[in-house]
Amino acid sequence: MGKKSKAEKKGKNGKRKDELNAEVHDQDLASVLVQAARSMRTVLSRNLIESGLYAGQDGVMLALGETDGLTAGALAARLGVKAPTMTRTIGRMEAQGFLERRPDEDDARLTKVYLTAPGRDRLQRIAEAGQYSERLATRGLTDKQVRTLLKLLRIVDSNLQAARAE
Repeated sequence: MGKKSKAEKKGKNGKRKDELNAEVHDQDLASVLVQAARSMRTVLSRNLIESGLYAGQDGVMLALGETDGLTAGALAARLGVKAPTMTRTIGRMEAQGFLERRPDEDDARLTKVYLTAPGRDRLQRIAEAGQYSERLATRGLTDKQVRTLLKLLRIVDSNLQAARAE
């Protein structure tokens, strides 16, 4: 009996390498990325609901945690949503007591959004929920694999951002 080629060798799961590669190529990258993002968002949302936050509100809070006093337009641009969506989100979060709108000190035509004390108090919970979601998502991966995954996802995002700008 001769030596088996690489394609003929079977892996731990009993499948040949060429079979595994075909399975990977049969999956649609877009659908896998979208599903992973949905699953991540679902886990994160479930962990945020305990602190009174809804999906998407964590991004607003984190953006204001970095730079308090942004306009609704600046928040929308930073988070990649449309201005009307951001305005509704800000209104809901203001009613919840997490944010407040105030006129800009230098230009009264502008209204800026600020975290309130209860909003600022939620930042730690948001960070913890994000860390927990990341631990779940990367369970079983080595640190090196996680770094590689992040690098690859950044490249994919950069490629898509560049294509959007064309």
